[in-house]
Amino acid sequence: MLKYNILFIINPISGGKAKQQIPALIDRYLDRSKFNANFSFTSYIGHAAEIVEEAANKNFDVIVAVGGDGTINEIAGKVIGQQKILGIIPFGSGNGLARSLNIPLNPKNAIKAINQFNVKTIDAATLNDKYFFNMAGIGFDAHVSAAFVGNKTRGLSGYIKLGLKEIINYKPEWYEIAIDGVLYQREAFIVSIANSSQYGNDVHISPKSALDDGLLEVCVIRPLKWYKLPLLGYQMLTAKTHQSKWVEIISGKHIHITRTKENAIHIDGEPFFMGKSIEIGIIPAGLKVITAND
Repeated sequence: MLKYNILFIINPISGGKAKQQIPALIDRYLDRSKFNANFSFTSYIGHAAEIVEEAANKNFDVIVAVGGDGTINEIAGKVIGQQKILGIIPFGSGNGLARSLNIPLNPKNAIKAINQFNVKTIDAATLNDKYFFNMAGIGFDAHVSAAFVGNKTRGLSGYIKLGLKEIINYKPEWYEIAIDGVLYQREAFIVSIANSSQYGNDVHISPKSALDDGLLEVCVIRPLKWYKLPLLGYQMLTAKTHQSKWVEIISGKHIHITRTKENAIHIDGEPFFMGKSIEIGIIPAGLKVITAND
């Protein structure tokens, strides 16, 4: 029987969870009648992408990201150019893409999902010169993502605590947003660009978004009083954001955003600093990924 060659790229620090036991766990639960397994641990930011580039000319069929959304983004951004298949064992703080693909958060069950080899084709997206697969954002969430780097308290609780601290002095910004040639001028607290429905931790900003519909959703969160944030948070956790009076959601394929100053953005949760002009596009059916059976 023909076997697939599979490379597991393991980020040892993502999500603040130790992963030294992962190779042994994979050895125990991976179907060796289907796969030949190899392992590589990352040592620094950008190392995962380098490993994938080095593997480009080797006969790997599947590259598995063992980590969070940032690690997945780094690996998927290289896999997409190699026409290989992406696998995911989620180990992040939010695991937005894994949750959207119904991939189990339990490592053992995620390995068993790989054994089923249910391959799905999903859309990818670009923001300026960078790929994203789940969510990108401008505004307060990008500001908090940048401030979250190096934060000792990881996970949703750490993000919320930091957000409450930062919101006191944060001011909404003015944006010009062109979506498929139609111009929208908005003052916004956050502008999120959604390929899937959620940021992670089942916090849904765009409940109707789908990973395979050839569209992105621009989600504009209007300025609101701080004491209204718990209600907006409840709407996100119950996937009712599309019904919120504070959220405007517009679908499109070609998006250009102009803002008043250079500032932070985030791509799949990872912060970057970019200029005033942001160009965003969709790559329909750009990535093959192993998902769990629905």
